[in-house]
Amino acid sequence: MGRIEGLRDYLKTAYNISIFDQAVETKSLWTMHLHGQRVVQASVIENKQYEMVLDIAGQGPEEIHKLQVKCLYPADYTDAFAKLLKIDKKIQALALEPIYAPAERYNIKNKTLFPLMKERQVVFCTLMEGELIRGIVAAFSRYDLTIHAKGGLPVTLLRHSIYDMRNKQGRCMLKS
Repeated sequence: MGRIEGLRDYLKTAYNISIFDQAVETKSLWTMHLHGQRVVQASVIENKQYEMVLDIAGQGPEEIHKLQVKCLYPADYTDAFAKLLKIDKKIQALALEPIYAPAERYNIKNKTLFPLMKERQVVFCTLMEGELIRGIVAAFSRYDLTIHAKGGLPVTLLRHSIYDMRNKQGRCMLKS
């Protein structure tokens, strides 16, 4: 009881992979939504434990704390993503800050994410500053989850930036 077929194998292969490691390897340009409604296009030069060094297009290198990043996607999808992004004004009005203590964050269990991914269920994710992203969970790790939005657009949401996640029926997917 409580065992989900395939979850353990999935976690062995994917759980410790960070999108920032992948970004360093690819050296490609990413669009990153940061707290404070800041959006930058950058490549990741260095991935440290809690910070990363970005090469921001037109500005040069900048070190930022990873908790500042809410979501990211390949820069090629910037225009397409802008058309899909919705804002929940009530959440935005709360002016929420990044939550540094992991125990205080809004958490989604792996046991919840894995079936959502396998069943390709549509989910609605609300980020800390009110961004609403709709899509299908394509992958997840300890640090982030990748949602395929409309048209298969891959958007990686950092787990620490998620305020709420619901299915089509409105059921909350957060740990109770």
